[in-house]
Amino acid sequence: MNGFIVGQVVRSVAGRDKGQFMVVIEVLDDQFIYVCNGKLRKVSNPKKKKIKHLAKTNHIATDIRDKILDGKKISNAEIRKILESYHMPNGVGDENREEV
Repeated sequence: MNGFIVGQVVRSVAGRDKGQFMVVIEVLDDQFIYVCNGKLRKVSNPKKKKIKHLAKTNHIATDIRDKILDGKKISNAEIRKILESYHMPNGVGDENREEV
């Protein structure tokens, strides 16, 4: 398999969204996954992205992962809150992360 996990935070390394952090919403197969960031790419319309255009981080948004796996709805605000700590210095907001 490709090693990506639902709820994992990834960074885009190619395309118009290069440099942006996103959360894996669904793993389709060995080549594609769905990602969203809660701003331009909302949960209702996630981006289908090739895995070779993404860089993994060692963090999983556990709250998001658990909700997706339980079949519950997640909001764009939850995604934005998880990702805002990746743009802050010194890892402020690390309490919602889990190391892989």
